[in-house]
Formats: sequence, C-alpha cells, structure tokens
Amino acid sequence: MDFNPIDLILHLDSYLNLLVTNYGTWIYAILFLVIFCETGLVVTPFLPGDSLLFIAGAICAGGGMDPLLLAALLMLAATSGDSVNYVIGRTAGEKLFRNPDSRIFRRDYLQRTHEFYDRHGGKTVTLARFLPILRTFAPFVAGIGHMPYPRFLGFSVLGSVLWVGSLVTLGYFFGNVPFIKQNLSLLVLGIIALSLLPMIIGAVHHRLRRPTPGANVKQAS
Repeated sequence: MDFNPIDLILHLDSYLNLLVTNYGTWIYAILFLVIFCETGLVVTPFLPGDSLLFIAGAICAGGGMDPLLLAALLMLAATSGDSVNYVIGRTAGEKLFRNPDSRIFRRDYLQRTHEFYDRHGGKTVTLARFLPILRTFAPFVAGIGHMPYPRFLGFSVLGSVLWVGSLVTLGYFFGNVPFIKQNLSLLVLGIIALSLLPMIIGAVHHRLRRPTPGANVKQAS
C-alpha cells in the first residue's frame, strides 16, 4: 500500500477503512499512536482527532473494529498523552522563563499562568479536549502553571472519557447513515468547523471586550 506520508498524516481519517483492511488488529496500535501524539506532543497539533474518532466509530458499526476495545484504548491514549505533555511542560517549559530580561517569556506571564490554573485549571483541561490545537497545548501549559498533578489527571481522564466516548458513539450510530456516508467529506469539515467555533467565538468576544484607547481617555477625563 503506497502512501504519500504527509498526505497520510494530514488525511488519516480518509484512509482509515484501507488501514483496517491492510493492517487488521494493528489498527488499534496505529490509532492509539495518533491520539497519543496529538495530545502528548506539542509539535503535532495538526493530527486528525475529532473526525478520526467519528469515522472509527462508523467502522466499528460495520464490524471492522470492536467499539468497546477501541474506546478504552483511545481514552488511555488521550490520558497518557496528556500526562506526557504535562510532564514536558512541568520540567522543560519553565526553563523558557529563566531569563529575567526576556520580552516573550516574561516571569509575570508565568505567574499569571500559575494563578489562572489555580482558578480555572480543571475546566480548562476538560473543555480543551474538544478544541483542536488547544487540547495539544492545554496540558503543556498546565505543567508550566504547576497545576497539581492528581487534580490535572482527574480532569484529564474526565475529558478523555467524554471526548472519545461521545465521538466514537456518534460515529457508531450515525456514521453509516446513507446521507452521511455520501457526504462524508462535508461532514468531516463540519466536525472541524464545529470544533473550532468555540475558539472563534471566544476570540471575537475577547476582542470586543477590549477597551479602545479613546474610551480610556474619556474615562480618565
């Protein structure tokens, strides 16, 4: 089976049926590795996550994989990846802030990160699981922010169970509906768009709430 490696990485969900056919039970290890890398390595946020889980659920419904085994392994992969990412942030991330004269990695930013994860770390780790890119960086930042590991792990497990469980279940029950199968490419784009929507809304909301320089002058006067 010949693949362009870059195309395989960026569109792994499109090749999933073919991978199941060619690799049999090894598909579990392949999917475990993809989910682990997407959540555990800061440099691989581009790997498919949401769409891959949905389509894997659809393949389970067709008898290609065991849904319970798949879900359990991918929940473990997501939690393990989170923990590795957390450790990297905890041990290596803080070194970025050692230079007191750095304009990018300023010590006050690190302090704010600590304070943010003290107040909002739990819901951030759980909800970020449903947001592409953010789910790759949230554990790393939690490590930098010295969020207590037992607390981090509890919310990581919760987020992993909800994320993997919901998307595999949706794929299992709806992935083989004729209309969805005929428009699978559009569905994948829709899943990605829905996943990114909260980030876009949050960014727009934050931008709208920022005071304009003119408003500050009027308040001061």
